[in-house]
Amino acid sequence: MADFQTLDTIEVRGKRVLVRVDLNVPMHDGKVTDDTRIERLAPTIRELADKGARVVVMSHFGRPKGIDPSLSLKPLVEPLAKAIGRPVAFATDCVGDAAKAVVDRLQPGEVALLENLRFHKEEEKNDPAFAQALASLGDIYVNDAFSAAHRAHASTEGVAHLLPPAAGRLMQAELEALNAALGAPKRPVMAIVAGSKVSTKLQLLDFMLSKVQVLVIGGAMANTLLAAQGKKVGKSLYEKDMIDIARGILDKAKTSSCDLILPVDATVAAEFKAGAATKTVSVDQVPDDQMMLDIGPQSVAMISDRLGQCPTLIWNGPVGAFETKPFDTATVALAKRVAELTKAGKLLSVAGGGDTVAALNDAGVADQLTYVSSAGGAFLEWLEGRELPGVKALKR
Repeated sequence: MADFQTLDTIEVRGKRVLVRVDLNVPMHDGKVTDDTRIERLAPTIRELADKGARVVVMSHFGRPKGIDPSLSLKPLVEPLAKAIGRPVAFATDCVGDAAKAVVDRLQPGEVALLENLRFHKEEEKNDPAFAQALASLGDIYVNDAFSAAHRAHASTEGVAHLLPPAAGRLMQAELEALNAALGAPKRPVMAIVAGSKVSTKLQLLDFMLSKVQVLVIGGAMANTLLAAQGKKVGKSLYEKDMIDIARGILDKAKTSSCDLILPVDATVAAEFKAGAATKTVSVDQVPDDQMMLDIGPQSVAMISDRLGQCPTLIWNGPVGAFETKPFDTATVALAKRVAELTKAGKLLSVAGGGDTVAALNDAGVADQLTYVSSAGGAFLEWLEGRELPGVKALKR
């Protein structure tokens, strides 16, 4: 973390610390249904408050078109207060007199939450005057929202140029984990990349071919590459218009120092539904009336064996249609193998993406990997080799 200030390198006592977090949590009937994000950002806020900072928390929520009471952050005051173990004041706006009045009343060790940043269209436009208005509420800026770091918004990028910036604990953990996996990893590095479409992960696949030594492709993405090899894929989901590009990926893999691994067998079914009748076939023998919905046991064994030879893993995407049983079988088996190797100290494992996190939770091992990112788009863009505006702005 030499490129960034952290909570270890800034003096915050008595200072107003403007903390950008991501409170874009799932809610139903005004209640938080999953407080994972709140729990993960709580350590930064607690530490700052314990050190005597006057903590000013800001976040977006949803995609409002102007002021929308249904997307107010006020219902998050209580869950946030519970997570950090102290009261949280609330400002009915994120800038202007309403925000200033609440911030001015804060004493060292106290915390306030500002209203939804996106109630102002200037936030997403990274408007300089709006960034200045936010900056006027703080003496120091701390970004703990890696999940929003791929967006050059006023609260993620603009403010960082107006106040002394630092990374919060969650941001620090994310950057350290990603650096360990991609920046200066122990080799050989394996990446598991899966999903429904090659087209949505073209840049990721291209970048990974130049960065990792073993690239496993699963999910319906693999179907497209198998079809590009001339294999019959039956009724399987694949992208006909991506066949030529898929051939290009296969050709690049041959000329790179990356070993590209595709499934050798698959679990197939005539229909995609829970409890459907299935069978395992070679990828060379997929029946015309069947569809591949999971990779097969031989493929799992092959990938598991290679995992044992790789000290670093990056994982994005479940290898089968894990949301519907029994097509979660391979993903769960691989997740448990990854957890086993990680626990034994033989593997540094970094995973991320919404479906990946859900699959790891389904397998009961999300807390057993080295690091699991809930950042979604930012995690994917980092893996694609892009420089994230919110991270770049934190650099010394």
